[in-house]
Amino acid sequence: MRKEHQSSQLRGHFHRSDTLTNRSTSVDRGLERARGELHRLLADAERKDAWTKPTRGTRWTNEQLLFHMVFGYMVVQRLLLLVRVMGRFPDGVSRIYARLLDAATRPFDLINYYGSRAAALVYNRHRMGTKMNRVIVSLQRGLARSTDDALRRGMHFPSRWDPFFRDYMTLEDVYRYPGQHFDFHQHQLTLN
Repeated sequence: MRKEHQSSQLRGHFHRSDTLTNRSTSVDRGLERARGELHRLLADAERKDAWTKPTRGTRWTNEQLLFHMVFGYMVVQRLLLLVRVMGRFPDGVSRIYARLLDAATRPFDLINYYGSRAAALVYNRHRMGTKMNRVIVSLQRGLARSTDDALRRGMHFPSRWDPFFRDYMTLEDVYRYPGQHFDFHQHQLTLN
């Protein structure tokens, strides 16, 4: 009887590990897909000399918006650290933090807009592909080291800052966020 119980615990352990592996693999594929897609978009923009063309629904040029798409991945590097720390505190701590950030949405929007314009001068068409490669490798390393418990840990987010921020996000959600952000903005590019 005892051996049977241990065997069922092991099956449960392997099932949880398989689930973790499947989720990690799915997130990792999303990271790789975005990396490849960014390089394709950069090549299209170069071939069509579309860097300075205005985008659909934003005030950025194609080059600025492409940087902003890369920036989504750069931000996640910091957000992962924040979730790892805040996820250890009582729920109310991150709820208050998120409310304070939501109250600062207007200044955030201005910083987000002008910051992406300015940063695109540094991480421009010649550097953003390399930056994306480095960031993706860093995210993949962190993902590979994340345990199932860590991926389930989360915190409250300022949901007014970004349409893809939900009130509460787990570490796994944060790993998935930049892909959603990337795909949304990709449709605003005018590379055709």
